[in-house]
Amino acid sequence: MANLTQIELQNLKHLIEKQGIAYQKLNTYASQAVDPQIKQMFTKSAQDALNTKQKLMSFLNN
Repeated sequence: MANLTQIELQNLKHLIEKQGIAYQKLNTYASQAVDPQIKQMFTKSAQDALNTKQKLMSFLNN
């Protein structure tokens, strides 16, 4: 993979931060949900956000 420019690196860090925030919020929503289907939806979405964050972070290690 080619080296990232400073702008690309800043954008990547911003996306990683936003996915982390989404993960935290969705986990909070899941913990407060009463309906099992809604709880499951928020839990899955939180896991998806975490997976995306981890994938984005892998670009920093290359």
